[in-house]
Amino acid sequence: MKRCNGSFRSISANPDGRVRDRATLIPAVAILVLTMPALTGIAAPEHLTAQEPMGMYAGPTVLRAARLLDVETGEMHRDAVIVVEDGLITAVNPASVPDAMHDMDLGDVTLLPGFIDTHTHLGGQVSATSFTDAVTRTEAYEAFNAVKYGGITLRAGFTTVRDFGGDVTVELGRAVERGDIAAPRVIPSRNSLGITGGHCDVTGFAPGIREGGPEEGIADGPWEVVEAVRYQIKHGARVIKTCATAGVLSMEGPVGAQQYTLEELTAMVEEAARHGIRVAAHAHGPEGVLAAVQAGVASIEHGSILTDEIMDLMVEKGTYLVPTTYLVDRIALDQLPPLVRAKAEEITPLARQSLQRAIDRGVPIAFGTDAAVLPHGENAGEFGIYVGMGMSELDALRTATIHAADLLDTPDRGRLAEGMLADIIAVPGNPLGDIEVTRDVRFVMQGGRVIKHVVGGRDMHSMGR
Repeated sequence: MKRCNGSFRSISANPDGRVRDRATLIPAVAILVLTMPALTGIAAPEHLTAQEPMGMYAGPTVLRAARLLDVETGEMHRDAVIVVEDGLITAVNPASVPDAMHDMDLGDVTLLPGFIDTHTHLGGQVSATSFTDAVTRTEAYEAFNAVKYGGITLRAGFTTVRDFGGDVTVELGRAVERGDIAAPRVIPSRNSLGITGGHCDVTGFAPGIREGGPEEGIADGPWEVVEAVRYQIKHGARVIKTCATAGVLSMEGPVGAQQYTLEELTAMVEEAARHGIRVAAHAHGPEGVLAAVQAGVASIEHGSILTDEIMDLMVEKGTYLVPTTYLVDRIALDQLPPLVRAKAEEITPLARQSLQRAIDRGVPIAFGTDAAVLPHGENAGEFGIYVGMGMSELDALRTATIHAADLLDTPDRGRLAEGMLADIIAVPGNPLGDIEVTRDVRFVMQGGRVIKHVVGGRDMHSMGR
């Protein structure tokens, strides 16, 4: 449902309405760097080096908890112990526990892998100004947002996201990897690909305002699509996002209408694959969804109208559905223009019906929220929708761990096992009995760095809260 360009896209306009040269990204990135301490609350002491960020301990760290869930087998381990060193898990329930300066007993909680949200927009938040931000805001505004909302998302237990947010979240991801700021690890798309005048274009303004070409992601015909794919990858894309159909949060026509042809989508998927990159396709209507699945995309975002033919093909090809369904309960309809609100009210009931049928049919599902359309930090609300539709609590947790890691081609996360990234969270009680505890994350570790640790209702390791 998310508007791919415009308010949440990082390319802005000069006063003459022309798309700004990419070199002007530099001031925005500079502002991102300069505002990191203010937005995250981290004021690193002078003695800490880049290799020793706050919350990271020298030597091994031992985590103890009442429970640990193996999301692959479904086994719940009691009196769990995890040993972490140099950003990795070095042992799970070892026969002997090493002496460690930092031995943390987290108490009556369940340890889980850090969650993965495969559909976010950290650079923005739907508001009454969302449809004019494209011509009144700059990349600097999105940079402030990305740091702020990234911190909120991480503290909610989401240690990795796949974000569709232009250059800003490409740089956000790099800053996270350097250890400069507290935000999720980012698999970025850079600019989303779409047809001229389509959902991934900036629409609703006079001719000459925010016009774009392949560098901005606007491409018509197979060869322009190939050029656009190459350019996004050149500048940091680790996934290609495209709009196979029309959408909700844009000023163009019918919500489910097919926009890219099978020929164009196939050219996109094949070119991305030559670079080892996968394609995610925003798609609502059945014709566009089917074309995207036939072309070989890795995931269908939203998938509001799924036929039996489409679902059977998704099962056959292993194409993931990323439902983004909790937003139906949280989207601020009263802040949308009448055209957009009407589209939202038309498509959301159909999307819920399709998700129910997809769960029943065994379509692969990966967790994604479209955060920005719903408030950042409420991502875990998506779990409850899946369980309410008959998915087991364990399978719901798998959508945001092993399934999401598979979709993102990131085998170093999504499980608590030796050699994996030390991206670890803890929730109270047992999520296999009450999935809603995922909305109350008490502990977050990312790459061995403690981000959040709630004790007695107080966050003892707050990164900005």
